[in-house]
Amino acid sequence: MGLFDQVLGAIDNPNQHASSNQISSILGAVQQLSGDRNVPPSTTQTVLSIVGRHVRSALQQKRSAGHSDEAETLVEQFSGTHANSAAVQSLFNRQQEEETVRDTARQTGLDMNTVRAMLPILIPIVLNLLQSGASNQRTQNRRGSNSVLDTFLGGQDGQVDIGDAVALASQFLNQRSR
Repeated sequence: MGLFDQVLGAIDNPNQHASSNQISSILGAVQQLSGDRNVPPSTTQTVLSIVGRHVRSALQQKRSAGHSDEAETLVEQFSGTHANSAAVQSLFNRQQEEETVRDTARQTGLDMNTVRAMLPILIPIVLNLLQSGASNQRTQNRRGSNSVLDTFLGGQDGQVDIGDAVALASQFLNQRSR
């Protein structure tokens, strides 16, 4: 099952964080970022895909380093729709951040400074989408499962594209509002 299917399942599951309002907030933040930076929406979707791959790699490294809860903690702590440079610093070391900026600029044609300025907004947005699968049922000092995060970290590359998931979410909400 792909990432977007997990997000849809989480929206329909009252025991998970996801809601149509959360997805609408994510989409609104992406649209605002696109407009604020004068970046075409299709390019912003590509940027989300590239940044999402780097986020996935960083979270997988944290999880495989024996810190199984660290990925979930980062998602919980830094998910949002507003700029947060601490999210970038907590997720990436300096080398990973620079690699993300260079890779994104090279693949999209955007200026590296533009990409660097977008990261503190994009990272919380990506983490917010991943937060949608978190369980509302939590015991003290113990995290619940997060089906969206688990799919994102364990899925095949074509199944876990953040840019595609956001585009599908936009289509889904447009159809739902009709």
